[in-house]
Amino acid sequence: MGKLLVTGASGFLGWNLCRMAQGRWDVYGLVRRNQNQLQGVELRRADLTRFKEIKEHLQQIRPDALIHAAAESNPNFCQLNPAASHGINVEATVNLASLCADLRIPLVFISSDLDFNGLKPPYSENDPVCPVSIYGEQKAEAERAVLDRYPQALVCRMSLMFGDAGQGADSFIQPLINDMRNGRQINLFVDEYRTPVSATNAAQGILLALAKTNGILHIGGLERISRFDFGKLLRDIIGAPNAKLYACTRQSIETAAPRPSDVSLSSARAMALGFKPGSLRKELERLACTKIENLHL
Repeated sequence: MGKLLVTGASGFLGWNLCRMAQGRWDVYGLVRRNQNQLQGVELRRADLTRFKEIKEHLQQIRPDALIHAAAESNPNFCQLNPAASHGINVEATVNLASLCADLRIPLVFISSDLDFNGLKPPYSENDPVCPVSIYGEQKAEAERAVLDRYPQALVCRMSLMFGDAGQGADSFIQPLINDMRNGRQINLFVDEYRTPVSATNAAQGILLALAKTNGILHIGGLERISRFDFGKLLRDIIGAPNAKLYACTRQSIETAAPRPSDVSLSSARAMALGFKPGSLRKELERLACTKIENLHL
């Protein structure tokens, strides 16, 4: 088996990538703080903003491929802390791309559907980027830099993801489930749409694409859905009929980062390569059958 190195291995997507890659790869992970243990994965602490340190890890591990999943992915944090988030989202990404190009290591950079302004969905790989938040601007800047320095790299733009994860990963869906079960009021947007994809499907799609293509690739789910309708579907699947879900608009809740209305992705190109995401209901039911308390989004 070849060696696969995953940055952000203790995060939500990184943990799923490490788990899904086992059996086909000898998996290594770089983490900054949390060491979310996963059997069969060698984890190493690393600060991706320190070029010399990362270069030493690459020279020691000598990976056959690298998936860069680490990021400061909270749009509100990025909006309020543009310099700090630029360091990890852009500068560290550029350094990794340069190192991978020099060492001829196949690279996958994980980007976001928030590259787009939400006005002309669904978005394909050929649509021009037009972010409305600093996080989106940073991802778009990093994409350009990666492909400029390493044209053979793969950029995977991801839709909103949900699924299982180990301890320590950020979670949206866990507090949502707790609020549903405890009868707390939950405000969900009726005018914000995404194409959610399970983390298992997303990891499968990324690993498939790693072996088959380069350039830009969209990896999302089959269905366009609002936050409110996603909440209703989740409520029905976990059996919380008395959950207090309230429809609201983006304008009714102030956030630091602007929120695009509809960044639904077209994943037709990925599907032509063999990517097969399941339906939202099927994926949520599958997770509910294992351990609903570990769902993350």
